[in-house]
Parts: sequence; structure tokens; C-alpha cells
Amino acid sequence: MNYIETSKELFDFIQKSPSMFHSIETIDSYLTKAGFTYLPEGKPWTIEKGGCYFTTRNHSSLIAFKIGNLCDHYHFQLTAAHSDSPTYKVKSIPEIEGPHEYLRLDVEAYGGMIDSTWFDRPLTIAGRVLIRQGNAIESRLLYIDKDILMIPNVAIHFNREVNDGYKYNRQVDLCPLFSGGELKKGAFNQMIADELGVEVKDILGKDLFLVNRQKPVIWGYKDEFVSTPKLDDLQCAFASLKAFLQGNNEHGINVYCCFDNEEVGSNTKQGAMSTFLYDVLKRINNGLSKTEEEFYQAIAKSFLVSCDNAHALHPNHPEKSDVINRNYLNKGIVIKESANQKYTTDAFSRAVFTQICQNANVPVQVFANRSDMVGGSTLGNLSNTQVSLHAVDIGLPQLAMHSSYETAGIKDTTYAIEALTTYFNSDVEIEEAKGIIING
Repeated sequence: MNYIETSKELFDFIQKSPSMFHSIETIDSYLTKAGFTYLPEGKPWTIEKGGCYFTTRNHSSLIAFKIGNLCDHYHFQLTAAHSDSPTYKVKSIPEIEGPHEYLRLDVEAYGGMIDSTWFDRPLTIAGRVLIRQGNAIESRLLYIDKDILMIPNVAIHFNREVNDGYKYNRQVDLCPLFSGGELKKGAFNQMIADELGVEVKDILGKDLFLVNRQKPVIWGYKDEFVSTPKLDDLQCAFASLKAFLQGNNEHGINVYCCFDNEEVGSNTKQGAMSTFLYDVLKRINNGLSKTEEEFYQAIAKSFLVSCDNAHALHPNHPEKSDVINRNYLNKGIVIKESANQKYTTDAFSRAVFTQICQNANVPVQVFANRSDMVGGSTLGNLSNTQVSLHAVDIGLPQLAMHSSYETAGIKDTTYAIEALTTYFNSDVEIEEAKGIIING
């Protein structure tokens, strides 16, 4: 197992994905290179057995699928990850003038990040810009490959409470410094226009986000760890994509999903709670000339692996984890469970995925929150509001989730690729929730 080479490819994937729009562009490039056919949502679909296809919504969510040659009595085997990460979005009127000659940016939180981790490090912006082109409006990706912003801390001499639990005010403390006098009001939009080769007057809209410019690293005397921005959830998006491309199930339909807006609740037209997944699965069914009854039968026999990272035991705060149901870096995939159904895992889905991991010779761990602590949620149970499936929630163990720079074990990306490749290579035949046969 070449953990270092896998980690380097993960780093490349993340660096090419500075925003959710770039994430989808990067995934698109993997699929296109592998021979997948793009099917625009707004045009007729022609699909056939043995075909490989993908579609996007809002260019920030993507669903790809492989149709087996022998899928007459078919079902779906799915994974789902997300393309977005916590950051700050630049407001439509971006510039705050002063004090004196300073020029700052007005930003607002996207998701639940650790504010303190964004201070005193090089930043840039990435996202999409809508440009007028004659009578048309064109979407352009933007990433400025340069250190152009910084959020400076207040010196401890002026903020003696900073080490005593200081509460940052996002409207006051989190404004990135853009210029100290060289740039004047209007420079931000002019910069965007210059980068895209257009006129300022032709910029009609923009979705732009702050990006941490710190480089990913493999670290530790024995190369045990990886640290990079956006591990949550691009590590799972990458691992499940690699597995999807390597896997093949002749008797079913393998599906790879990467949704936007998980960090802000998924309740958008392109989020996991949207109709995107249902619409795609229904169109696959129709494209194969299957009946509505056959569609419902296929859904009942299908299985979803929701892939979103998990909290590893913290070295300085082990008390934050459950006393038994805890996990560790470099010890394998984590199956996440919650009695309040914030995760989709139940005994049935746990058994299915545990068997998959055993078939792949991949170690499995568990996660549950402390009983006196409210945990987070993810996209699996949200997508189930639109398409009800047997599902399991898994993740890769990491530290400092929602920091601007997160840490994981070097082995676990490879473990995920191996387990999910086995999943996509298997034919998982579900008989209600009473039994299952895993062939392959």
C-alpha cells in the first residue's frame, strides 16, 4: 500500500478544488478522462446498459453512474459525499474603506468554522463569476493563485483576554485586509475583471469564498499524518470517486454523488435534501425503459454509503469522546451511529458495511457521541427525505474538524478507497431488512 502516493494525489485533488464549483470541475475531469458521457439536466438523456454517465446541478453538485450489462432486475449502489467546506463568503458589495487608507473585505460565515484558525495566514478567493457576453450570461470559475488577503490578529498587548476564551465578532474581527493604501475602492471588482479578462461593467454576479493558501503536508517522523485544508469532506469525495472509477457491478447500477451545501444544511436546489438524486435515479429508470413499479422495487433493494469525516480521539481532550465508541487515526474506516438518527446507520446497514470491509481486509472503527453531548449531522439522513434507502454513515477519522487546516492519518484514505472499491465491485442484494447476499 503506497500511502504517500495516495496522499499526494489527495493533496492535488484538494488544491484543484478551492471552492465547491472547482470541486465539481475537478471531479468532472476525472470522469471525462475515464470516458464518462456528460448528460445535461436540461436536455434529453439517451442511456444504455454498459454506459457510464454523469450530470451536474448548479455546477456545484454532481451525480455519476455506471450501468451494468446484466442489470435487468437492477438496483442502485450509491455513495454520497459533499463538495463544500466551511469558509467565509465575500458579500456582493465587498469593500470596507478605512480606517485611514486600509481597504478590507466584508465577509460572512458559510458553515460552522473555527474562527481563530483563519487568522494570520495567507488567503485568496475562489468561486464563480457571472459575466455578460453580449446577450448571454456566462459562468466563469475564478481562483486567484496568489496570497492577496490576511486576517490579522490584534496584538496581545491590546487584547489581554485573547487566551482566556475571547469571543470573536465576525463583523468586526474577521474582515480580511486587502490593501494598506495601494488599492482604492473599486479595486476588488477591477481585480476580478482583470483576472477574467473582462470589463467591470460586465460582472453581473459572483459567489466568491475565502481560501486558505497553506500547502498540504505529510508530517511526523514516521510520516504518520496528513494535514491540509478541506479534509472535511474532500477526503471522502476523493476516496469514493477513486473507488467508483475502479469498481464494476454488472448486475446493478453504481452511483457516485457529491452534493453542495452540506455545511449549511443541504436544503437547497443542489443539496442532499433537493430532488437532484431522485430526479437522476428516476431518469435512469426511464432511460432503461423500466416501469414505475420496477423503479420502486429497485429503490427498495438499493443501498447508500454516506461518506463524511468522523471525529478522532483528541490527544489533549480524550474526555470529549465517548468512553468506548471512539476512533483513532490510521486505524480504518469509521461507522457512525446516533440514536437520534442524525446518522443513517442501524444494525442492518452496519452489518452490511462491516461485511464489505471484512471482504476488503480493511479495519473498521465505530463512533458515537458522548450521551451528554449533542453531535453534528451529515447528508445521508437528509437525502433519505427524498429517496428512502437502506443506508450507513461512514467517515475517516480526523482532528480539528472545521478548522481551516485539518489533520488525518496517512493510511485512512487508502483504507477508504479499498473498502469502497470492494463495495462497488460487489452485488449487494437486499431482501427488505431481513437478509442480504453480497456477491463479489
